[in-house]
Amino acid sequence: MSTPPRQDQSQEPTMDFNVMVIVAAMICALVCALGLNSMLQCVFQCTRRAVTEPAEWISSRRRNSGLKKKEMVALPTSTYAHQGSPSSASGCAICLADFTDGDKIRVLPKCNHRFHPDCIDKWLLSHSSCPTCRHRLKSNESVPSLERIVTA
Repeated sequence: MSTPPRQDQSQEPTMDFNVMVIVAAMICALVCALGLNSMLQCVFQCTRRAVTEPAEWISSRRRNSGLKKKEMVALPTSTYAHQGSPSSASGCAICLADFTDGDKIRVLPKCNHRFHPDCIDKWLLSHSSCPTCRHRLKSNESVPSLERIVTA
C-alpha cells in the first residue's frame, strides 16, 4: 500500500515561497514610496523656484541693463598721454590693446577705469557696470526694487 505524503514536507516549501513574495512586495513598495517622495520634493522645489526666481531675475536684469545713448555720450572722454608710470593700467581691458599717445579714451566716473570709446560703448549698451570691477554706473533709485516688481 502506498502511504500518503507527509504534510509537513509539502507545507514547508510553500510557506518559504509565500514569505519571500511578501518580503519582495514590501521592498518594492518601499522603493516606490522613496521614489515618489523624491519626485514630489523635486516638483515642489521647481515650482517654488519658478515662482520666486523670475522676479529676482527681472530685478537683476533691470539693475544691470544698458545705458541710454545720451547717458553714454555724457561720460567723459579724453585723449591719452603716456604718463611714465608703469604701475597704471595702459591698455583697454576689453580689446586688450595698449593705449598710444593721442588715442581717445573714455573714463568711467565712479571707478576711473579707462577704455577705448568704441569698446566701452558696445559694452554699455547692454550693461550698466564697469567690465573690470563691475561697479554700477546707474543709481539704484531709477531701478524698481524687487518688492515693487512682485507687487506689480
